[in-house]
Amino acid sequence: MEGNFSYYNPTKLYFGEDALKYLSDELKQYGPVVQLCYGGGSIKRNGIYDAVVNALKEVDKTIVEDAGVMPNPTVEKLYEGARIARENNVDLILAVGGGSTIDYAKGVSCSAWCESDPWQKYYVEQQEADCRVIPIGAVLTMVGTGSEMNGGSVITNRKVGMKIGKVFGSYAFPKFTVLNPKFTFTVPQYQMVAGFFDIMSHIMEQYFQGEGDYTTDYIAEGLMRSLVHSSRIAVKNPQDYEARSNIMWTATWALNTLLKSGKGGDWMVHMIGQAIGAHTDATHGMTLAAVSIPYYKYVSQFGLKKFARFATAVWGIVADGKTDRELADAGIAALESWMKEIGVVMHSAELGVTNQNISAIADSTIIFDAGYHKLTREEVIEILKESL
Repeated sequence: MEGNFSYYNPTKLYFGEDALKYLSDELKQYGPVVQLCYGGGSIKRNGIYDAVVNALKEVDKTIVEDAGVMPNPTVEKLYEGARIARENNVDLILAVGGGSTIDYAKGVSCSAWCESDPWQKYYVEQQEADCRVIPIGAVLTMVGTGSEMNGGSVITNRKVGMKIGKVFGSYAFPKFTVLNPKFTFTVPQYQMVAGFFDIMSHIMEQYFQGEGDYTTDYIAEGLMRSLVHSSRIAVKNPQDYEARSNIMWTATWALNTLLKSGKGGDWMVHMIGQAIGAHTDATHGMTLAAVSIPYYKYVSQFGLKKFARFATAVWGIVADGKTDRELADAGIAALESWMKEIGVVMHSAELGVTNQNISAIADSTIIFDAGYHKLTREEVIEILKESL
């Protein structure tokens, strides 16, 4: 382990089939007005909405509806949610849905009482909140982002062609999250497997960095092996409780700040994927899948030993007689084979990327000086071309 760090995570988790029964107890700790955030209405069809509303009514909460949160929340929706929270002086924001809904709720919680433009302050300038922040809670219905136990909030500004994530401090973490694996059973297959790859990508973004011996890398390897195993079961039987519960738990630990402790990360797959999403509105996990193989094939030359370790530790490839280059290639090939097996998008052209918009997507890609190699704009363009 290297460097100095502090670790703190304030989110309380309730996990399992009976997790929702604890919601009422949590709600009692907050004031009377609750802003209920959710998406397109699937929670009304599967009964989750009624169960949550009953819990709110049980403790005499005034419910302020904030529906219509889209898969890639827009800056316009953020402004709308902030206005709703401010005008109703809400005491708690309760996000019911997947990562996008929870991401949105965090943005609203920090924007409602922000005196300047929250898009500029938080997402463009990456400043911290210095105003009143409304506490949030969450009921998770789709796994992938890990938003249920972190400060991340990704917002899309279509007018400027940017999709930017802001990682707020612990003050914006959900105060509590309800995790019932059965709530994820009705997620469509496409969204389900997109979430699975999002989890894998979160782990790899933190794994492919550094040359030292990190305890968190061993944890990451175990999480990746668990995800691969359970995902294979879940794609065949989406209602396998054990598989779905393991995946839900893996998603939470993949991005709750544990794996980054003592090291940094890469995050360029996310930066390129988010730029694609800003221009195409494609599903987040699928944008990551579409660029991962060409990206890792290219950058593996700069971090060869780690990619060789990935092959042996995650995919069980025998090292005997193989060079690091051969091992790295075999590990990336195993990753690609698993991706095809679970059914994620392998080519960005399927998501709306064309030779005509690659340049604009590259312009929207935020380039980090992290991981094993800092990309140039020209390298981003080549990776995008390879992803087609």
